[in-house]
Amino acid sequence: MTRWLFLGPLCALTGLASGGAMAAQPEPWQLGFQPAASPVMAQMESFHDLLLWIITLISIFVLALLAYVCFRFRASANTTPSKRTHHTVLEIAWTAVPVLILVVIAIPSFKLLYFMDRTADPELTIKAIGHQWYWSYEYPDNGDFVFDAYMVADEDLQPGQPRLLTTDNAIVLPVDTNIQILVTATDVLHSWAVPAFGVKMDGVPGRTNETWVRIEEPGMYYGQCSELCGDYHGFMPIMVRAVSKDEFEAWTQQAQEEFARAGNVDVAQRRN
Repeated sequence: MTRWLFLGPLCALTGLASGGAMAAQPEPWQLGFQPAASPVMAQMESFHDLLLWIITLISIFVLALLAYVCFRFRASANTTPSKRTHHTVLEIAWTAVPVLILVVIAIPSFKLLYFMDRTADPELTIKAIGHQWYWSYEYPDNGDFVFDAYMVADEDLQPGQPRLLTTDNAIVLPVDTNIQILVTATDVLHSWAVPAFGVKMDGVPGRTNETWVRIEEPGMYYGQCSELCGDYHGFMPIMVRAVSKDEFEAWTQQAQEEFARAGNVDVAQRRN
C-alpha cells in the first residue's frame, strides 16, 4: 500500500480554520497516513499495520539468521568446511512457511479489495472528469449540474488555504452517505486520489471507472491527480468539503442555480 507521501513535498501548509471540523491534508515531514475519514481507509490502515508487523518479524528473523551463520560458520571456527548440500526438512520448511505467510496476507487483502471496489447500494452519485489540467464534476442525482475546479494560484490564496491543494470550487459531499464516484477523462490518463478516503481511481478517456466513499467526519479533505498527465500534472488538486446532509441539500439548491447549464452543453465547451 502506498503511503500517500507524494503530496508532502508539494505543500507549504498552514492550519485550516474550522470550528472543530476535520482537515485532512499532508503535513511537513509526515511519515504516516493522514487520519482515516472513511471505512475503506480505516481498513487499509489496519491492513498496512498487519503487513508492517509481518515484514518487521521477517526482517528480524533474517538478520538474526545471517548473524548466526556469520558467527557459527566463520572460517576460523571451520577449518574443514562441510560438504553437505541438502537438508530435506529444512527445504520443506523454507518452502512451506513463506506460502503460509502469503496465505495470511492474501485473505485480508482479498477482503479489502472487494470492500473497496464498489458499494452495493449508493445513495448518491457524482462524476469526476479529468482534463488537462483541471477537474470537472457532475451531480446527476441533484439536478445534473456541472462545474469545473481549477487550482487557486499562489498569489490568490487566502489565509489557511494550503498551497497547490486549494481549488476555486470545492466538491461538496454529505457525511454518513454511501457515495458512488464515477471517474473518467477527456484527453489523457488522470487519477482521482484523496488519501484520507483511501481512494485512488484512474480516469481513462472513453471509459468510466467506479469507486465509492463514505465520509465519517465533516471537514475539508485534499487530494491531487496522481497520474503523470502532462506539464501541469502537479497543479490538478482535489478539494472536498464534507458537510451534514441538511447542509448538502441546501448547497445543491444553491448550486443548481449557480452552475446551471443549458441542455447537455458542457461547461468547458461554453467557456470556449
